[in-house]
Amino acid sequence: MTYKIIGDSCLDLTEDMKQDSRFETVPLTLQVGDQIVADDEHFDQAGFLSMVKACPQCPKTACPSPELFLEKYRQAGTDVIFVITMSCHLSGSYNSAAAASQMYQEELQEKGETGSRVEVIDSLSASSGQMAVALYIQGLCEAGLEADEVLSQALEYRDRMNTYFVLETLETLRKNGRLSGLQAFFATALNIKPVMGADRGTIVKLDQARGMSKALQRMCAIAVSKGGDTLKKTAVIAHCNNRQRAEFVKEQLCSLARFGRIVITETAGVATLYAGDGGIVLAF
Repeated sequence: MTYKIIGDSCLDLTEDMKQDSRFETVPLTLQVGDQIVADDEHFDQAGFLSMVKACPQCPKTACPSPELFLEKYRQAGTDVIFVITMSCHLSGSYNSAAAASQMYQEELQEKGETGSRVEVIDSLSASSGQMAVALYIQGLCEAGLEADEVLSQALEYRDRMNTYFVLETLETLRKNGRLSGLQAFFATALNIKPVMGADRGTIVKLDQARGMSKALQRMCAIAVSKGGDTLKKTAVIAHCNNRQRAEFVKEQLCSLARFGRIVITETAGVATLYAGDGGIVLAF
C-alpha cells in the first residue's frame, strides 16, 4: 500500500521529514496587525517572533481553504492519503480538509476514476501531538497493515495520546483572551509557569510551578505518570526557538522512563504563534 501523510502547517515536521515525499503540509495564514504571513517553507521564525512582540494586537490564524487541500489530494498519486489536522476546537482546518475530501470524491466520480482514498483525522491536539499521530501512522503503514486497520489503530492511538505544554510567556494567551489581564500579571510577576494539557482538543491547566525548569520537570512527571508503558512509545518534543530546552525535556523524560524513541522538532508558524519564544510542546 502506498501512502502519503498530509497535515495542516501545525504539523511540525522535522527537517528530515520535510525532505520525505511521503509527508506534506498545507499552510495556514498568520496575521499580525496588518501583516500577513504564509506558514510555508519560507516562514522566518525569528522575524515572526519579533513581529509578534512588537504588535499590541492579538495575532490571528486563518485555516487553509478546501481548495488547497484538494490540490494536494489530486497530486498525491498514492493508494491512501492520511490527513492529520489540529484540533477542530482550535482551527477550521479539519472542516476544510473534510470538505476537500468530499469535493475530491465527487470529482473522481464525475471522471469515472478511482484516485486515492482520503482519510481525514482530527488529531484533537496540535504541533507535537499531530507529529506523534503522523509517526504512528507511518509505522503502521511501513509494517504492511491495510488502510482500514491503520485508520482504526491510529484513532485508538489518538484517543489515548496526551499532549502537554509549558510556555515562557502568557502574553499570547492573554491577547487571545485565554487569560485575564490580572491572571497574566500575577503569573508573570511571580514567575509562575502553568503546566497545560489537552482534554479532547481543548486546553486545560494541569499544574504550575515557579520557574521554567521546575515547570518542565513537573510536565514530564505528569506525562510519564499518565503515559503507561512507554517502552515502545515515541515521545515528540516541539520547541520554539530553544533546542537546549527541548534537550532538557528529553533528559528529564529519560530519567523517568524508557522510551522507544524521542523525537525533537521545531515549531513552524502556527505553533510558534501560540507557543511563543521558548515554548515547549510534548506528546506521546
